[in-house]
Parts: sequence; C-alpha cells; structure tokens
Amino acid sequence: MIYTILTDAVTYASWLFVVSLGLTLVFGVLKVLNIAHGSVYALGAYAAATLVTYAVSWKLPGGFYLLAMLLAAALVAAVVGPLLERTLLARFQGRDEVLLLLVTYALFLILEDVTKLVWGVNPLFAAEPMQMFGNVSIGPIRMAGYDLMLFCLAIVCGCSTWLVLHRSTIGKMVLAVIHNPEISASMGVNVRRVYTGAFTAGMFLAALGGAFTAPLVSVQPGLSVSVIVVSFAVVIIGGLGSIQGAAIGALIVGLARAASVHLMPAVELFSVYAVMAGVLIFRPEGLFQSVKARLI
Repeated sequence: MIYTILTDAVTYASWLFVVSLGLTLVFGVLKVLNIAHGSVYALGAYAAATLVTYAVSWKLPGGFYLLAMLLAAALVAAVVGPLLERTLLARFQGRDEVLLLLVTYALFLILEDVTKLVWGVNPLFAAEPMQMFGNVSIGPIRMAGYDLMLFCLAIVCGCSTWLVLHRSTIGKMVLAVIHNPEISASMGVNVRRVYTGAFTAGMFLAALGGAFTAPLVSVQPGLSVSVIVVSFAVVIIGGLGSIQGAAIGALIVGLARAASVHLMPAVELFSVYAVMAGVLIFRPEGLFQSVKARLI
C-alpha cells in the first residue's frame, strides 16, 4: 500500500508540477495570479488529443504521438501567450492586483467557451501515447511506463527552467526585471519583451502539462476548473514565485491526494485544502517564500 501511494503521488505530482511551474513563473515575473492558466492547460489537452487522433488515423509510428503533443503545446503557447499578454494584460500592468485577478478570471470564462465552440461538449480520448509505453516493474509493484515518462518530463522542465533563469544571459535579464523593472529598463533591457517571453513560457508549461495529461484523462469541458484549484494550492503551499516551492508543493499535494484516495476516498479534495490550510497557519508566505514575491 505504501509503494502504491508513493507511486500515485509522484505520478500526480509530476504533471501538476509542470503546470504549477508555469503559474509560479508568470507570477514571479509579471506579478499576475493568472486564473486563466487552467484554461490554457485545457487548450493544450484538447490540441494534443486532436493531433494524436490525426496521427493515429494516419497510422504514424508511436514516436509521432509524443511529437504531436509537444507540437500542440508549442502551438497553443505561441498563439495564446503573446496574444493575451500584448493585447490585454499589458494594458493593466501595474494596476491593482484585484483588477488583474478579475481580468484573468474573465479570460478563464472566455477561453472555456472557446473550447466548447471549437471542440464541442463531447469528451475526447487519446490513450495511444500511454499504451505504447507499456508497464515497468519498480520493486514489488508494477506501474505504467507513461507515468515514469511524466516524472522524467517534470525533472527536465524544472531543471531547464532553473538553468535558464540562473545560468543564462536571458535569465539574468529576467531576474533583473523581477527585482527592479525601472532600473532594468534604464540599463537597456526591453522589459516589455521580457514580460511577453515569460508569460509565453508560462503558457507553454501549462499547455505542456495539459498535452501530456490528455492520454490519462477524458478531455472534456470543466477540465480546467479542478486543475487551476490544485495548481493554486501547490503554489500557495510552496510559496508564490518559487520554483523549489512548486516542486515541494506538488509533492505534498500529490501525497495528500494519493493517501486520501487509497485510505479515505471521501476526503480526497478536502485533504488538499487541509494541507494548504495547515501550511498557511504556520507559514502564511509559503514554505519557500521571501517577504517580496519573486523567483528564487
């Protein structure tokens, strides 16, 4: 039972970390709590399910399924990221946080209807990528090979984000903008471009999480609601704007959910809120949060 709980927890935490990483990246750079993040996750899932369905109908090799999911996430980010940031969020930059929250909530409602207009209300299924990985044995239990691939994907996304932020010129510019956008602009940094790039990267991570979750679930309306709820729980537990916090928060939420599913199924969702409330009582700023929100 312990092995099973740990396996389920890591699997759930893997894709949740990818999504939460995008959420905490957007907040760390733009200081925007993006409720529409869940809708981008759903767009990634819908786009991936559609492309995988085409790949299956064309009888393409299994490797093209993964390529189709990556392409779906990239297309969603390339279209939605710059469009939303340049045309809408840029107009509200520096305004009251509550106003920005309402704007992203309006985006959430709009994108929910967009998915229904484009894909309808019937569920989509794209289980072929999961099936091609088969099963693997780890100790006394067997698990789906696709779950192990999700864990590797989470590690790659987390390490890549950290390396870009802390070991590249682009990352240094982003960190400079996070600390002081006015001084960064006076030193020649294109702050507007940094905002657009960071927001698009966050949208890519959200869409990537949705694309690689599509083979595990039924892609249907309402998918984004539960995702944004648990994603906010992750970043609140770990600390808004913290990459390390997103990783630890995802593991904590995954463990709480997996334990409740196997031991007390009736309190599955409550367990996540209970853990979040417990952390906030003792650490209101989150586990890895400094006084001022920023990526660390």
